[in-house]
Amino acid sequence: MTLHDEDPVTPPEDSATPPSDAVGARPRTELEAALRELEAEAAAPHRQTQISRGALAGYIWALGGAQITPVTGDQSSAAPDDDRLNAELAAADEQLRDPIRRDIPREYVQGVWDALAWVTGRTDKKA
Repeated sequence: MTLHDEDPVTPPEDSATPPSDAVGARPRTELEAALRELEAEAAAPHRQTQISRGALAGYIWALGGAQITPVTGDQSSAAPDDDRLNAELAAADEQLRDPIRRDIPREYVQGVWDALAWVTGRTDKKA
């Protein structure tokens, strides 16, 4: 096959399309590594904060390791797709913007938002 021939079976690579093993906008392995780093950082109970607990919950849920969504408390039987990730991120955003609503601690919600914003590619800063 020359450079000008097209392979009808293999689609062209598109850098905007995440890999097939992606979780949101991140490769699964990158998300797993971020989870391990945060777990190691917050391993001791006295080093855990509500923010780190929220971020851990966000990462674990995004990887399909939790049966309840971290902010809305909905049932979640499998790893979330992009729509579910974005919906949970929007719910966290809504709670953070509402000065009265305090269903769960604000710092916990901030941790979930930080994690899911990174997972979905909304920010490049890991939780």
